[in-house]
Amino acid sequence: MRGARQPAIRAQPSDSQTALRKLSRHRRVKIAKAAHTTLVKADQWGRGEGVGAELRKALETAFQTFQKRSKK
Repeated sequence: MRGARQPAIRAQPSDSQTALRKLSRHRRVKIAKAAHTTLVKADQWGRGEGVGAELRKALETAFQTFQKRSKK
């Protein structure tokens, strides 16, 4: 019986992570390039998986910049 001694750990993605997952591949690539990383790492962050703190901050900043530009 797997997991009988520990509760399941579920990722709790933030609103910006969920919004990133809804974007097209082209837009996700642009955000990843702005954060100086790859699309794979950006998608991992979007799913709520563990990425480094420095990368997390860079992706968050790049995504917020993208949102500000798209609202204009």
